[in-house]
Amino acid sequence: MMTKPQAKNANGNRRRPLRRHFTLIEIMIVVVIIAGLAAMVGPNIIGSLDKSRVRTTQAQLVNLKAAVQSYYMDCSEYPSSLEDLMVKGSNEHWDGPYLDAKSLPKDGWGNDFAYACPGEDGMPFDIISYGADKSAGGEGYNEDLSCWVKAQD
Repeated sequence: MMTKPQAKNANGNRRRPLRRHFTLIEIMIVVVIIAGLAAMVGPNIIGSLDKSRVRTTQAQLVNLKAAVQSYYMDCSEYPSSLEDLMVKGSNEHWDGPYLDAKSLPKDGWGNDFAYACPGEDGMPFDIISYGADKSAGGEGYNEDLSCWVKAQD
Protein backbone atom coordinates (compact mmCIF):
# COMPACT_ATOMS: atom_id res chain seq x y z
CA MET A 1 0.00 0.00 0.00
CA MET A 2 1.44 3.32 -1.02
CA THR A 3 1.12 6.41 1.09
CA LYS A 4 1.21 9.93 -0.12
CA PRO A 5 4.54 11.56 0.70
CA GLN A 6 4.26 14.47 3.14
CA ALA A 7 5.31 17.92 2.05
CA LYS A 8 8.65 19.20 3.26
CA ASN A 9 9.51 22.70 4.32
CA ALA A 10 12.59 24.66 3.19
CA ASN A 11 14.85 22.83 5.66
CA GLY A 12 13.74 19.46 4.38
CA ASN A 13 11.79 18.57 7.51
CA ARG A 14 8.42 17.05 7.19
CA ARG A 15 5.68 19.39 8.29
CA ARG A 16 2.22 18.73 9.48
CA PRO A 17 -0.63 20.64 7.99
CA LEU A 18 -1.67 23.54 10.22
CA ARG A 19 -5.05 23.31 11.94
CA ARG A 20 -6.51 26.74 12.24
CA HIS A 21 -10.16 25.94 13.00
CA PHE A 22 -12.25 23.66 15.18
CA THR A 23 -14.27 21.06 13.38
CA LEU A 24 -18.04 21.02 13.59
CA ILE A 25 -17.94 17.81 15.61
CA GLU A 26 -15.60 19.35 18.20
CA ILE A 27 -17.85 22.39 18.59
CA MET A 28 -20.94 20.21 18.92
CA ILE A 29 -19.30 18.08 21.62
CA VAL A 30 -18.40 21.17 23.66
CA VAL A 31 -21.94 22.55 23.30
CA VAL A 32 -23.45 19.22 24.45
CA ILE A 33 -21.13 19.11 27.48
CA ILE A 34 -22.01 22.69 28.48
CA ALA A 35 -25.73 22.01 28.02
CA GLY A 36 -25.47 18.89 30.18
CA LEU A 37 -23.71 20.79 32.96
CA ALA A 38 -26.27 23.60 32.80
CA ALA A 39 -29.12 21.08 33.01
CA MET A 40 -27.62 19.54 36.15
CA VAL A 41 -26.60 22.76 37.93
CA GLY A 42 -29.39 25.13 36.84
CA PRO A 43 -32.25 23.72 38.96
CA ASN A 44 -30.06 23.73 42.07
CA ILE A 45 -29.24 27.40 41.60
CA ILE A 46 -32.88 28.32 40.95
CA GLY A 47 -34.03 26.38 44.03
CA SER A 48 -31.43 28.07 46.22
CA LEU A 49 -32.49 31.48 44.93
CA ASP A 50 -36.14 30.81 45.79
CA LYS A 51 -35.20 29.60 49.28
CA SER A 52 -33.13 32.71 49.89
CA ARG A 53 -36.06 34.92 48.81
CA VAL A 54 -38.34 33.17 51.31
CA ARG A 55 -35.77 33.55 54.09
CA THR A 56 -35.21 37.22 53.24
CA THR A 57 -38.96 37.81 53.34
CA GLN A 58 -39.26 36.01 56.69
CA ALA A 59 -36.47 38.16 58.14
CA GLN A 60 -38.13 41.35 56.86
CA LEU A 61 -41.44 40.23 58.42
CA VAL A 62 -39.74 39.75 61.79
CA ASN A 63 -38.21 43.25 61.58
CA LEU A 64 -41.48 44.88 60.52
CA LYS A 65 -43.43 43.09 63.27
CA ALA A 66 -40.93 44.29 65.88
CA ALA A 67 -41.15 47.85 64.53
CA VAL A 68 -44.97 47.82 64.69
CA GLN A 69 -44.83 46.51 68.25
CA SER A 70 -42.32 49.24 69.22
CA TYR A 71 -44.63 51.83 67.69
CA TYR A 72 -47.48 50.43 69.78
CA MET A 73 -45.38 50.56 72.97
CA ASP A 74 -44.62 54.25 72.37
CA CYS A 75 -47.93 55.46 70.95
CA SER A 76 -50.47 53.11 72.62
CA GLU A 77 -52.00 52.39 69.22
CA TYR A 78 -50.99 50.47 66.13
CA PRO A 79 -49.93 52.41 63.05
CA SER A 80 -52.58 52.92 60.38
CA SER A 81 -50.00 52.05 57.70
CA LEU A 82 -46.42 50.87 57.55
CA GLU A 83 -45.38 54.36 56.42
CA ASP A 84 -46.23 55.57 59.95
CA LEU A 85 -43.14 53.66 61.12
CA MET A 86 -40.95 55.99 59.08
CA VAL A 87 -42.69 59.36 59.23
CA LYS A 88 -44.15 61.12 62.25
CA GLY A 89 -47.91 61.38 62.10
CA SER A 90 -50.33 63.06 64.45
CA ASN A 91 -49.44 60.97 67.51
CA GLU A 92 -47.48 63.11 69.99
CA HIS A 93 -45.77 60.07 71.55
CA TRP A 94 -44.15 59.00 68.27
CA ASP A 95 -40.45 58.29 68.92
CA GLY A 96 -39.35 56.93 65.55
CA PRO A 97 -38.36 56.20 62.97
CA TYR A 98 -38.88 52.59 63.98
CA LEU A 99 -36.93 51.11 61.08
CA ASP A 100 -33.26 51.65 60.24
CA ALA A 101 -33.87 52.30 56.57
CA LYS A 102 -34.52 55.20 54.23
CA SER A 103 -37.59 53.46 52.83
CA LEU A 104 -39.85 50.58 53.73
CA PRO A 105 -38.33 47.19 53.02
CA LYS A 106 -39.69 45.00 50.24
CA ASP A 107 -40.17 41.26 50.27
CA GLY A 108 -37.72 38.86 48.64
CA TRP A 109 -39.45 39.31 45.26
CA GLY A 110 -39.25 43.12 45.37
CA ASN A 111 -42.91 43.68 46.28
CA ASP A 112 -44.44 45.82 49.00
CA PHE A 113 -45.78 44.13 52.11
CA ALA A 114 -49.52 44.25 52.76
CA TYR A 115 -50.51 45.68 56.16
CA ALA A 116 -53.90 45.47 57.85
CA CYS A 117 -54.97 46.80 61.22
CA PRO A 118 -56.84 45.11 62.78
CA GLY A 119 -55.62 41.81 61.41
CA GLU A 120 -57.48 38.60 60.71
CA ASP A 121 -58.20 35.85 63.23
CA GLY A 122 -58.26 38.28 66.17
CA MET A 123 -54.71 39.48 65.65
CA PRO A 124 -54.06 43.17 66.29
CA PHE A 125 -52.40 43.59 62.86
CA ASP A 126 -51.16 41.58 59.90
CA ILE A 127 -48.12 42.04 57.70
CA ILE A 128 -48.20 39.78 54.66
CA SER A 129 -46.08 38.99 51.62
CA TYR A 130 -48.06 37.42 48.81
CA GLY A 131 -45.06 35.38 47.66
CA ALA A 132 -43.67 34.86 44.18
CA ASP A 133 -47.05 35.05 42.42
CA LYS A 134 -47.95 38.41 44.04
CA SER A 135 -51.52 37.26 44.77
CA ALA A 136 -53.34 35.85 47.78
CA GLY A 137 -53.13 32.11 48.34
CA GLY A 138 -50.83 29.70 46.60
CA GLU A 139 -48.52 26.84 47.45
CA GLY A 140 -44.77 26.43 47.60
CA TYR A 141 -42.97 29.66 46.74
CA ASN A 142 -46.32 31.28 45.84
CA GLU A 143 -47.59 30.76 49.38
CA ASP A 144 -48.40 33.86 51.42
CA LEU A 145 -46.00 34.63 54.29
CA SER A 146 -47.31 36.32 57.43
CA CYS A 147 -45.59 37.93 60.39
CA TRP A 148 -47.57 35.62 62.70
CA VAL A 149 -46.40 32.33 61.23
CA LYS A 150 -43.16 30.94 62.58
CA ALA A 151 -40.46 30.50 59.93
CA GLN A 152 -40.10 26.91 58.74
CA ASP A 153 -37.07 25.27 57.18
